[in-house]
Amino acid sequence: MCTPNKRTQWMEDLQDIRKDRGFSRKVLFNCCLVRRVITWASPKPKDSVEDELELSTVRHRPEGLEQLEARTRFSRKELQILYRGFKNECPSGIVNEETFKDIYAQFFPQGESSTYAHFLFNAFDTDHNGSLSFEDFVMGLSTLLRGTIQEKLNWAFNLYDINKDGYITKEEMLDIMKAIYDMMGKCTYPILKEETPRQHVEVFFQKMDKNKDGVVTIDEFIDCCQNDENIMRSMHLFENVL
Repeated sequence: MCTPNKRTQWMEDLQDIRKDRGFSRKVLFNCCLVRRVITWASPKPKDSVEDELELSTVRHRPEGLEQLEARTRFSRKELQILYRGFKNECPSGIVNEETFKDIYAQFFPQGESSTYAHFLFNAFDTDHNGSLSFEDFVMGLSTLLRGTIQEKLNWAFNLYDINKDGYITKEEMLDIMKAIYDMMGKCTYPILKEETPRQHVEVFFQKMDKNKDGVVTIDEFIDCCQNDENIMRSMHLFENVL
């Protein structure tokens, strides 16, 4: 855990980032992945070899800052802060699914978060090797927090397409929606009824499945979301539980 002096330095770094229009207040306090990583950040007084993402004993060596800055919409300083926290939380350089689930359990103690964390982990794990590297982490966050509407909807489609066959079935959409509601627990107001997720999915699916073939393609998904304000707001629900 960070010492008081390191915590003070970290807070100064965050203030600098905010002045430069880096992480927004919403990002810092609504994104539990970012909160978890930043909480464990222990910045050094000055740049070091570690700031260049070089570690002496790791299972996975991430790319250099310049490469990640070019591939994401994060600044060098933002990447440094994210990596410091990631490194302290995950010294091996990778996150497995159990650790990922533990993060969500701590932020949503009032509900059952493991199922949603499982789906989200699979969405971040783009190469499907059962672990998340720092590159996986920041590439996903870059899309979700700084991406275009099209990029965010592509990411959302990938989340709902559980078996990654290029289509969303009603059952897949229901599984995701139920997982989100289960994770939120009893903290919603008004308290949601047990049948609420299924009712929402029926409405969404009827609008999205334009040719009524029982599945939603990515084109149907994006077109419907972009042209229906209510569905667009509902699709943003998953952003608030990241």
